[in-house]
Amino acid sequence: MPVKTRTRIPRTRLRIALTALATLASTALTTLPSPAAQADTPATTHLTGTLSDGATWIADVPARWNGTLLLFSHGFGPTVARDAPTDAVRTELLAEGYAMAGSSYDPHGSMWALNSAERDQFATLGAVTAKIGTPHRTLAVGQSMGGLVNAQLARDGGGRIDGALGQCGLVAGGTDLDNYQLDAEYTIARLLLPGQDVKLVRFGTSAEASATADLLTKAVTAAQSTPQGRARIALAAAFLNLPAWSPGKDRPAATDWAGQEEQQYDWFAQGILSFVEGGRYAVEQSVGGNNSWNHGVDYAGLLAGSEHASQVRALYRGAGLDLRADLRTLTAGARITADPAAVGTAQRTSSAGQGLEVPLLDVHTTADNLVPVQQENRFAARVRASGDGALLRQAYVERQGHCTFTTAETVAALHALEHRVGTGRWDDAAPPAALQWSATSLGLDGAAYVPYRPAPLTVGRDRPAYPAGR
Repeated sequence: MPVKTRTRIPRTRLRIALTALATLASTALTTLPSPAAQADTPATTHLTGTLSDGATWIADVPARWNGTLLLFSHGFGPTVARDAPTDAVRTELLAEGYAMAGSSYDPHGSMWALNSAERDQFATLGAVTAKIGTPHRTLAVGQSMGGLVNAQLARDGGGRIDGALGQCGLVAGGTDLDNYQLDAEYTIARLLLPGQDVKLVRFGTSAEASATADLLTKAVTAAQSTPQGRARIALAAAFLNLPAWSPGKDRPAATDWAGQEEQQYDWFAQGILSFVEGGRYAVEQSVGGNNSWNHGVDYAGLLAGSEHASQVRALYRGAGLDLRADLRTLTAGARITADPAAVGTAQRTSSAGQGLEVPLLDVHTTADNLVPVQQENRFAARVRASGDGALLRQAYVERQGHCTFTTAETVAALHALEHRVGTGRWDDAAPPAALQWSATSLGLDGAAYVPYRPAPLTVGRDRPAYPAGR
């Protein structure tokens, strides 16, 4: 695969670009200078519009368009239109000749906008191509929650999408997410706040979710001061699939159990439970109820499948605590059931992996605190079960944090996807060594692609538990 140099020459010179530019010239558009345009390319054309459900969309088209349109799906948060992961990525890709577009999703509902996101992205594609002409190639790109949307686009494109690049994608879906998060919340509530009735699901307001997050965070903070509390924090972190490597720290040694727990605690101290509970409220708003459950979960079996099981056992021994007793307590008290309609809605709107129509390259950091890298393991198993494993490739960046990719890593992954779309073969474009070489050759901001295989996602159930009589 050819490597990009810093010379600002489009990758492909296509006749479609001439048609697109003629279309642009004939429409009443606002031309805004982008940072890349100010540097060494002609002005970029910035487009905006509104869809029938009130969603807004934006697009940026360089004057020397290379014929490829990138359809960007943004992550969980305010429903504001975005067409690139970062400003730096937008600048680089505009300079390489790519056009970009993306929607806000429906702004009238939950920030977990999976009820509208896929529809709005396809509608955005139609609105933008009506303005600029049919692209030679359309590639979907998505981050975080948008990585789940991106996987849906790769599944449901119907010829509208040629390939997809996912980053830090929440590809295991909304129900797996709420279930493993519930296990961690429940562990904290049951073991660190014994006897207290802590509301964990079916939040009526965002204030209720925030109050639960505050209560659980204070419990974790207090527990960190004792060996017994630290052991129980590690147990909750294992169920949360929380990495034992936090920002600004060196990775603990493989058997540095205390050091691993300390860095897991860092994530709690930085407010991860506020994100968890706020996200749960948004998901419940979107799907119409509680789509998670722990009734019938065997917590001893759940821990046995976690990559952090040895750490938890060692910390419990050191603290003089009976791990089996705590796991029996968790199993005996697990009575939360799901709302059937909410589970059905989440399966319909907030899942992926049931198939792929086009090549998909997923990239994940190895220590993602918000969307654990183990989600890629769960997703790949579903794609393989659907018979589409040959279309999927996954790559990993050795770094802490959620979506903390460099511009070079993003651009190199896009180039690898283009190779697959253009040739019909992955060849040697997507292995970590090839991605690392491609990224560093760009001369941008570095890269850290590594060989890596994620552990299984600690979630421990597939069949929903419903209230008696349902």
